[in-house]
Amino acid sequence: MKKNSDYETDKPIKRSESLKPLSREHHHGLLFCWKIRAGFEKNVEISRIKKYADWFYQNYLIPHFDVEEKYVFPILGNENELIRKAVSEHERIKQLFESNTEISKNISLIEEELESHIRFEERILFGEIQKFATAEQLQSIEINHSDEKFVDNLTDPFWE
Repeated sequence: MKKNSDYETDKPIKRSESLKPLSREHHHGLLFCWKIRAGFEKNVEISRIKKYADWFYQNYLIPHFDVEEKYVFPILGNENELIRKAVSEHERIKQLFESNTEISKNISLIEEELESHIRFEERILFGEIQKFATAEQLQSIEINHSDEKFVDNLTDPFWE
């Protein structure tokens, strides 16, 4: 598995307007990962972190994955190596969220794997998609994915 640094670059990324809402969601995903790390560093009870993780998964991650899989990934096709990798990572991350065993270990793996996945999509996959997407495909993404303002769940800000 590649480390996050494998996907980092000094070059700024020019993101298509159609993909910017998804990139903003990725930013919130990275903040989610940071919150998990902060929770572990502060020795927060794992049930508190799990409760927030479940909320984030249901409200933001599932819809985000759905949009990518329905409208973004088909641009390169299901047989594309990068798409197969992204879908496989989606499935793995979903399994970690939905597991009710080894909660602490799984939350830690979610933090690591989700961050790596987001970096991969931002640094590699979205760039490839932008190269091959037609104007109609990009418009379809815009039509089918609104840029909703992120509203965090602050009922238990364990990361503070």
